[in-house]
Amino acid sequence: MAELTPLAIAVLALLHENPMHAYEMYQLLINRQGDRIVKLRPGSLYHTVERLAGQEYIRATGTERAGNRPERTTYELTPAGAAAFRQRVETGIEKYVYEYPLFPVVLSEAHNLEAEDAVLRFRRRIADLDNWLADVDQAIERVRAEGVHEPYWMSVTYLRGQLTAEREWLTTTIERIESKDLSWHPRKHQ
Repeated sequence: MAELTPLAIAVLALLHENPMHAYEMYQLLINRQGDRIVKLRPGSLYHTVERLAGQEYIRATGTERAGNRPERTTYELTPAGAAAFRQRVETGIEKYVYEYPLFPVVLSEAHNLEAEDAVLRFRRRIADLDNWLADVDQAIERVRAEGVHEPYWMSVTYLRGQLTAEREWLTTTIERIESKDLSWHPRKHQ
């Protein structure tokens, strides 16, 4: 069984709800702000749908055309796809996998900046995090107002926790740099 990518998991999850065509999947992911948790591009989505069909995790159920729009193939989840989806959700929850994000890499090189420059850039990141947090809070308010059952959007509260923790860490780091508790001497290592 091939490893399912985050986008493949999202596609299988949508088809677990109802059969649909790829454009509908894309629109639903955008409307549900799924692009905040999976890298979503139309071409990648269509490629993922084709790959899942080739793996027999999904199958075409029909093609339709509405007006001048292109033909759209509707897909449904197969029993093999449902099993793969369930297994990937189970193992993804219970096993930690480090995903090599960019921030720790550039953070490990921040010592190459002057302290004032690093603090300025940390403050800019905090401002960016504040914008993300405001967007996440609006999304949470919206789904609560719509009465969406929380297990469907608890990934948003997880993301909020990550953003909040990073913001707190950055604030503390700035305070430590400014108080000289964190010594900052950019230099070249031999």
